This record gives sequence, C-alpha cells and structure tokens, in this order.
Amino acid sequence: MIFPDYHLHSEFSSDSEAKLSDIIDSARQQGLTSVCLTDHHDIDFPVEVSEERLDFQLDLPTYKLTLKKLREELAPEFDLRIGVELGVMPSTTEKARNFVKENGDLDFIIASTHIVDGMDPYYPSYFEGRSDAAGYHRYFEVILDTLRDYTDFDVYGHLDYVVRYGPGQLSTYDPSEHMEVIDEILKIIVQSGHGIEVNTGSLYKGLPMAHPHIDILKRYRALGGEIITIGSDAHIPSRVGAYFDKARSLLLEAGFTSYCTFKKRIPTFHKIP
Repeated sequence: MIFPDYHLHSEFSSDSEAKLSDIIDSARQQGLTSVCLTDHHDIDFPVEVSEERLDFQLDLPTYKLTLKKLREELAPEFDLRIGVELGVMPSTTEKARNFVKENGDLDFIIASTHIVDGMDPYYPSYFEGRSDAAGYHRYFEVILDTLRDYTDFDVYGHLDYVVRYGPGQLSTYDPSEHMEVIDEILKIIVQSGHGIEVNTGSLYKGLPMAHPHIDILKRYRALGGEIITIGSDAHIPSRVGAYFDKARSLLLEAGFTSYCTFKKRIPTFHKIP
C-alpha cells in the first residue's frame, strides 16, 4: 500500500547511517512520491557511557539546509517534507516549546517518549526489579505527565513503544490494564487538536503488532481522534514503507477512512485507498 512515509531516520540521526539518496531511491522503487524525514532530536537525552555516539542531538542548521536543497532538486516529481522526531519528557517541556518556536519552518513534528525516569526502555536495566506490566504502566504515566504540560506537536509517536523491549513483549501486554491512563493521554491529544501515528517499526522488529495496539487505535477513534499518519520508523533504506499494507488494514479495522500528511504543520486529509 502506497502511503507517504512519515517516520524516517537518516544519517542525521545518531542511530542511523542511511544516506538520504538511498532513502529517496528506496521510496521511489516502491512507488512513493512523497516522504517526510523525521530525524531524532531528544532534548537532554542521557548518554550511556558505552554508547557515546547515541546523543540524539540533531544538527538542525545543517539538517534543514541539506533537506531544503534536496527538496528543491527533487521537485516537482518527488515531494520531500522536513520533520523532526522530538524526544520529550516532563523535565524538558519548556525546552521543547522553545525548540518549536525556534524551528517554525518545519513541516511536521512527532513528539515521542523515549526516556522514563532517566532510562530508555531499550536497555534491559529499565525492567530490572519490576514486572513487564509495571514497566509498561510507568511509561504511559510519563507520557501523560508530559502531555499535561506540553502539546506543541503534530502527532505523538509509537504510543506503546515500551512493549518492544519488555522481556515478555506482547505476552505480558494487555492494553486494558492501562486503559485508564491511556484514555487520559488520548483525550488530551484529541482535545488539543493533534493526532497519533501508526508506526510499523515493531512489525519488522518481531512484534505481531504495530504501535499502538489495535485496541488503542479503536479507542482513539471512538474518542473523536481523526488525525493520523503512517510511518515505518525506518533507520535503513530497505525498510521505508515496510508493512504499510498492514497499517491500512489496522486503520480500516479501527474505523478510519482517511490519513494525514503535513505541510508547514498543517494537516491535509486523504481518503484511504
């Protein structure tokens, strides 16, 4: 299924070595005519001593200059949009607001939670001393705490990202156990006029679900949620657009009839083909 891919990482993200030219080539080979680059910028990301290169600080001036030049070269046959995946947490909401004010030329901003109480769930230490369910629940609590003070984004990314790294993954994940806090998250997102994404990155990482779980997608729709984008979360070119057929099925199952693209942070709705 050909959707514009709205969650992509390149060599500008510290956890990717993907060349921009290879990303565009991969997109074109699949018939895509538009993508949005969303390289990582995580404010105050705690750098692991063993992985100093993973600081997730984006060189914004070079990033934007490079992508704007590339956008001009590709137009009009290919429409390149410029976005950022902004890592947020309760302690950085004011810095996040300032970041957005200083970068008003972006097309799209994904807000994502990667850090919980100073730890990235990517590392096994996050789950040490607590159950999977407790680790999952704390992740949702931190998203809610963040949203109570910060809503300057377009969509919230991979809402149950933490499940990727739980020791039991989906076998220990029941969204209904966390739905009270998830409901509050979704209500804030809907009431603030923003959206969420379907993130297929978990599917090629071995999970039998995209982010978020279908039950969360359905609840978001039931609460009036309409704004939704589709992203592969690809860090290598071969995964651009991965599992978008599955994303289409999930959207339709959850009751959506359209998806969104963004330009200058304004959403445009497109009918799901």
